[in-house]
Amino acid sequence: MNAEILMNITPTETRVAVVENGVLQEIVIERTNHRGLVGNIYKGKVVRVLPGMQAAFVNIGLERAAFIHAAELGHPDSQTPINQLLHEGQSLVVQVTKDPIGTKGARLTTQLTIPSRYLVYMPGADHVGVSQRIDDGGERDRLKQMVQDCMEAEGLTGEAGFILRTAAEGVGEEEILADTRYLRRLWRKLEERISEYSSPAVVYDELPLYLRTLRDYARPEVDKILVDSRETFEKILQFSQQYVPEIEDHLNYYAGPRPVFELYSVEDEIQRALERKVPLKSGGYLVIDQTEAMTTIDVNTGGFVGRRNLEETIYKTNLEAANAIGRQLRLRNLGGIIILDFIDMTDPEHQRQVLRMLEKALEKDHAKTKISGVSELGLVEMTRKRIRESLEQMLMEPCKACDGRGSVKTPETVCYEIFREILREDRAYGAGTYLVLASQPVLDRLQDEDSDGLADLEAFIGKTIKLQVESLYAQDYYDIILQ
Repeated sequence: MNAEILMNITPTETRVAVVENGVLQEIVIERTNHRGLVGNIYKGKVVRVLPGMQAAFVNIGLERAAFIHAAELGHPDSQTPINQLLHEGQSLVVQVTKDPIGTKGARLTTQLTIPSRYLVYMPGADHVGVSQRIDDGGERDRLKQMVQDCMEAEGLTGEAGFILRTAAEGVGEEEILADTRYLRRLWRKLEERISEYSSPAVVYDELPLYLRTLRDYARPEVDKILVDSRETFEKILQFSQQYVPEIEDHLNYYAGPRPVFELYSVEDEIQRALERKVPLKSGGYLVIDQTEAMTTIDVNTGGFVGRRNLEETIYKTNLEAANAIGRQLRLRNLGGIIILDFIDMTDPEHQRQVLRMLEKALEKDHAKTKISGVSELGLVEMTRKRIRESLEQMLMEPCKACDGRGSVKTPETVCYEIFREILREDRAYGAGTYLVLASQPVLDRLQDEDSDGLADLEAFIGKTIKLQVESLYAQDYYDIILQ
């Protein structure tokens, strides 16, 4: 696999693109005035306890109070009433697990985790885990034993726990020991801050995106990392020499005449990822609709017709769609509940093969996913962990013309509303003349198809109705001026 990481750096924004075999797979955006909070640790203050919801709101210094559920308090009995665990005014050390999205505040946990290149440090825990992506049993056992030996050597047994990250596969004891010592020193420093700072306060800031990329995305299969900012490249180089020396040879400063994203057609791919319709090579297509509650993805055959029969056409379209869905979920960063409406398949083996294709497409996904089987209605339900805004939420806002509905009233509908409004106002006020201010499509309709209706209305009320175009008005907006 030919994999490359592209970094587009400006003073206000950092964009990181993951490209595999020339195709954009993932885009992560971080803006200077809107940095993600996931991973940050705060000393907060409880401002409200909600016993009925087994939850509480915590002030961590943001515009909106953050939310924590009783299950995230690390108490051995999650059924204990939350008002026995927390009270208003109490200081609480918490970590952000989900960024504020829309009107919802950040989600919190008290079960802290601090990542390094190969390990995740869990203060106060007594557990050694291994990433599920490392599936070789012998390698898992080797890594666990190595960490336990390092913990014993550093006197950490019973004091902290660790999770071995996917990047740890194949590394030696020297690298694991270095990470263990680094995380232990970092936690000692954070403990000092926790005892010294008054709440609300930031105790630990996650790394900026360009450094997190090296830690979380740089793997042996990544051939090249291109950075288009000399200043950022120097920082990345210094960071890699200290923490990720094995990728130093893959780092490249890009100073070409064309922007790096343009060179790889990333900007075009981003634009396509903001559209509802996703064409498939076979002629079929996906329709992706994102709502606050869930995302739905509908599969359609479009112009594709199989060589043999309808069942073959459906099967091949669904296979291609399953592979495309895996990429779209990463690219658009869609999370929460996702409903996949594949074209109905009568063959159970075809259903199994499509699900296998979907699972394979999700193997490279950094976010945790869970897939159900095909339901009686032919739907596949799945979840994908949502920790930050989707690409659409990051780059778009609700349309001011339609207020986010995705559609506007037709000129015909608006014309009939105007007729009814003039009748109401004439009964109430009885003005001498009425001036209608509306968009060009509405006035065109009033002067053409509905001109007879307008004339009949004038005759009925015995008043003159004047028309004036307002080019800035949305199609379903109008004003009636009494003169």
